[in-house]
Amino acid sequence: MTQEVTLKVGEATITLPATSIVKQILETICQQAVKPASVAAPTRPTLADGEHYAGIILGEDGAADYHLILLPESIEDIKWQAAKDWAAEQGGELPTRREQSLLYANLKKHFKPRWHWSCEEHPTEARYAFVQTFDGGGQNGDVKGYEYCARAVRRVSVI
Repeated sequence: MTQEVTLKVGEATITLPATSIVKQILETICQQAVKPASVAAPTRPTLADGEHYAGIILGEDGAADYHLILLPESIEDIKWQAAKDWAAEQGGELPTRREQSLLYANLKKHFKPRWHWSCEEHPTEARYAFVQTFDGGGQNGDVKGYEYCARAVRRVSVI
C-alpha cells in the first residue's frame, strides 16, 4: 500500500506518493548543502644539498604556519651565544623548543644523542637557555656558559 500526500493550494488539489515528495525534499537539501572545499596539501620547499625536511610548524596566535628545514652542518662543545652566532653564519637560527620537538620526532637520526641548544632563553633565569637531548627527547634549562651541540634550521612560509 502506497502512502499519498494531498496538497491543496487555493482551488487546486494535488495528490502525490509520499516517497516522491521525500525524494524531492532530499534532493533540494543536497543541492543547497555546502560542499567542503578541496584542500591541497602544502608543497614541500626545495631543499639544498644536505638539508632535511622536518615538517610543518603550526603558527600560534595568528602567526602563519611554516615549513621547518634542518641545515646540514652541526657543531659540538659550544656555548649558547656562540651557538646562536654559528647558526646565523650557517644561514639559519637555532631551533625553538617546539621546533626541537618536531626535529626529535621526524629527524632524530640526524642528531648526535646529546644535548642541543635551542634559541629560547629561560623566562625567569637570564643566565639559562633551553636545551634538548636527542637521546631521550627531554628538554631542560641550563646555564648558557655550558657547552653543548648545536644545529641550525631555516623556516619557509606555507603558502
